Amino acid sequence: MRYCVIILDGAAGWPLPELGGRTTLQAAETPNLDRMARSGTVGLAQTVPAGLEPSSSAACTSILGYDPVADHVGRGAIEAASMGIELTSDEVALRLNLVTVADGLMNSYSGGHIGTEESHAIVADLARALDDETFRLYPGVAYRHILVVKGHPGLTDLLYTPPHDIPGQPVADHLPNGAGAELLLDYMRRAQPVLENNAVNRCRVSDGFLPVTDVWPFWPGTAPRSMMPFSARFGLSAGLTSGVDLLNGLAVLTGIERLIIPGVTDGPDNDYRAQAEGAIAALSDHDVVIVHVESPDEAGHSGDIDGKIAAIEAIDLEVIARFMDLEGDVRILAMPDHPTPIELRTHVGEPVPFVLWGSGVIASGASAYDEESAASTRLMVDPGRDVMSMLLGVGEMASSL
Repeated sequence: MRYCVIILDGAAGWPLPELGGRTTLQAAETPNLDRMARSGTVGLAQTVPAGLEPSSSAACTSILGYDPVADHVGRGAIEAASMGIELTSDEVALRLNLVTVADGLMNSYSGGHIGTEESHAIVADLARALDDETFRLYPGVAYRHILVVKGHPGLTDLLYTPPHDIPGQPVADHLPNGAGAELLLDYMRRAQPVLENNAVNRCRVSDGFLPVTDVWPFWPGTAPRSMMPFSARFGLSAGLTSGVDLLNGLAVLTGIERLIIPGVTDGPDNDYRAQAEGAIAALSDHDVVIVHVESPDEAGHSGDIDGKIAAIEAIDLEVIARFMDLEGDVRILAMPDHPTPIELRTHVGEPVPFVLWGSGVIASGASAYDEESAASTRLMVDPGRDVMSMLLGVGEMASSL
């Protein structure tokens, strides 16, 4: 048996008046997901435990079959692991976004969706100006980077707000807060003149793009304790493809092989076909492949209805269809990690629809793949980490197949 997990990041959401009361999943043309739903097991999974921030960190940890509470690792540390950053015991890693603030409001959590090449040039300027014995800045993907702070463990206890949670809101109300926050606030202030004088930013302004005006640290994490390898937990080898450091970091921490596939990105320019074909090729020497696609979530954060629908349709056409065409004993799990409602432009911790399809899977009576159809089956998987056990046919939840 070969196993495939396809994560449509943030694809779930809420009904929209602009879509006649349908969600983006319902409005998207998804003939392959719908075909899977009609002959497979469909339900809802609670991927974010109560009380946890509804981030992809918790949700994707669940999908991989781990407990996001017992196996908790701060997100900054997960992304640092993806980048090969080894943290010492007195270091804290924070995610650091390049953002655009205008008139005191969060104009763009992503610096106008700045690309990786431009952002690396900006990060290099920031590192030259601000790196010292306390701070080290590392370039990541697009607007996402890592700031490592040495000698200040109390930073994990501050209150942080992800910038994608406050579109159009005053940033002064959401700055890092708590004992020791001044260290980060000073870093943020010192970054502003560096960004103002940056050559890339000047070019962006002249070309009509938003400049990066500020840096925004959040999601702290310390050196992670070891997690049980996926192969030891489930007795199977696995590979994972993603365009973001979070998923790649989870792969590093769980011993899942990172699949390096050219053309895989975090946005609408993702080469969906190449990502699917690369993952399918990896099934020749892996039992499980995990395909994480970030683009629906990015569109959700931007409030882009058409973009989110287009991303879902591209996954259905270029990824889902190719996996369904595989010969032999194959089982597929497809699901979002969390909803990203267009109205909120951020995540919520509500259950997400999942579909299991393939060898040995029993039809649950769903007529389509969407939030409403999943709820109609009355199958709820809580905790959400049990969906991996269902896929692999292990544990109590496997009897649901």
